[in-house]
Amino acid sequence: MTRQRLRRPGIWFAALLFAGVSVVVGCRVADTDGITPVPQLLAFLPWLLAPAGLGLGIALLARWWAGVVWAVAVLGLLAWFMEPYGRTTAPGGAAVASLRVLSSNVEFGQATESLIATVRSERPDLVFVQECEYRCDAALKQSLAADYPHRQAVEGGGSTGSVLLSRFPLRDAARIPGTMGMPGAVAEVRGRAVRLQLAHPMPPLPGQVDVWRRELGTLRDFAAAHAKTPTILAGDFNASQDHAAFRRILDTGLRDAARLAGSDRTPTWPARTAGTTPALGAQIDHVLVSGDFAAREARFLGLDDTDHRALLVDITLHQRG
Repeated sequence: MTRQRLRRPGIWFAALLFAGVSVVVGCRVADTDGITPVPQLLAFLPWLLAPAGLGLGIALLARWWAGVVWAVAVLGLLAWFMEPYGRTTAPGGAAVASLRVLSSNVEFGQATESLIATVRSERPDLVFVQECEYRCDAALKQSLAADYPHRQAVEGGGSTGSVLLSRFPLRDAARIPGTMGMPGAVAEVRGRAVRLQLAHPMPPLPGQVDVWRRELGTLRDFAAAHAKTPTILAGDFNASQDHAAFRRILDTGLRDAARLAGSDRTPTWPARTAGTTPALGAQIDHVLVSGDFAAREARFLGLDDTDHRALLVDITLHQRG
């Protein structure tokens, strides 16, 4: 009798779990980000294995066979969509130059000193810095100007400031408009013009999802407009491969360097859990490259006083095939 009394509540609880997971998975199937809270949950799509698995266990105990079928379908779709997204075709031409690229969100400038130490030890050729407010900007000028004489920046307080540092000569380029600074430039790399663009769209906060979607769409338009130019688009995208708005950027032909290097789901945020319990994080910081580049290695570095891990990638520029 006790088991029979518990069967109905168990079925209802499992059904609620399946329904919630199905809404998010359904948006993934439909290639849309939906409305709050779906965009926020899509960032952590692998997490949904936990409630779906719990619901499956309850359905088995309750002998709810329709629920078991529902659970298997949901788990199968989750497994399918956890596969990496985007192209991986290797460049066909000869290698022109090797570059090291670092992208870091320093969280309102708090991780500036840690970033400077990392830059000095890792010696990247290009540095994309997000949330670099006035004091951060000044510290980078004072400490790194000798090694990085070329720069583009959007000055601002809090999260609005951004800086792009380069060992290569830079020409001015139109910056992408957004709530937070997104400077751009054209670098001269061994006689080749390489378009550089820092990415930092708004996060998909409740009430700000339309802004987030619109600013990711602006980045997608930039990528499409420069599809025939060697391009590096790097920064904190506030989006993972499970977001349709981010996949639209990859659909222009850009490739995720971390995926090319075999680290497509390594989390970058939140840093507190990303380094110790990777299942509780999301990869929202990316270095995207055009088909002119190959990626050899991607490393995720912990910096002090920021909620993001820095992304360091080694890439090679090739001649067009």
